Amino acid sequence: MIGQIAAATSRIRVGAGGVMLPNHAPLMVAERFKVLEALFPGRIDLGLGRAPGTDPVTSYALRARQEPRQGDDFLERFQELLLFERGGFPEGHPFRNVRAVPSDVALPPIWLLGSSGYSAELAAAVGMGFSFAHHFSDYDAATAMLSYRSHFKPSEALQQPYAILGAAVIAADTDAAAERIASSADLHYARRAQGEYLPLASPEEAVAYAYSPIDRERIARQRSRLIVGGIAAVTRRLLALIEATRADEVMITTMVYDHGVRRRSYELLAKAFALAPSA
Repeated sequence: MIGQIAAATSRIRVGAGGVMLPNHAPLMVAERFKVLEALFPGRIDLGLGRAPGTDPVTSYALRARQEPRQGDDFLERFQELLLFERGGFPEGHPFRNVRAVPSDVALPPIWLLGSSGYSAELAAAVGMGFSFAHHFSDYDAATAMLSYRSHFKPSEALQQPYAILGAAVIAADTDAAAERIASSADLHYARRAQGEYLPLASPEEAVAYAYSPIDRERIARQRSRLIVGGIAAVTRRLLALIEATRADEVMITTMVYDHGVRRRSYELLAKAFALAPSA
């Protein structure tokens, strides 16, 4: 999808959000993103996730023919990725003479994705960009992002900390319209909590759904993260969140049933934040 979108555009950056590194061979990740960088220089970002990002059975299916490793092996795989890029394997190592190709193209910028304090600390320690998943994390966004900034160690890749805040936002022309649209997201979250991974339902189906008390508790918890409302209310909440987290950049995800409604939400946000298309 990164290649498809980059090929259909000419200016925007396109990146992974993200490659769940425990599921993939580091050499394969390196080569795929080097090719993307060669095809679309200066427009690609490599976002790496530490968690499997899926259920245990699917994760096993993704990894079944890779060397089995016990426990959390993200750091091992991350180190491999960097060593393939920098040619840093020591003498005698079996990967010493392996080259990630195209060898004359550098990897695009690497971002560590996270939803916890550990991820923030790791990104700071290795001097990489950090992107926090506020849209689904129970961990406090401000705590994670301020910790990243205060503990950041400059690296060859990045001299100053740079943090992206991922936020779930549904904006509409009125508060009432936004609430109706958001009912699709409410039902989607309630179903996922029960292990039901279904397409987004229409607002009509969501409103008519028979929610259990535990469903409503889960939805209320998710609503503490989801920013919903008319554009004035949404803008106030976003600005407060940006101030609290000191985010350098905000990345918006809008999970709604209708594409036109999603586009309208983005249009309202772009206008509220005085964004304009590049000349």
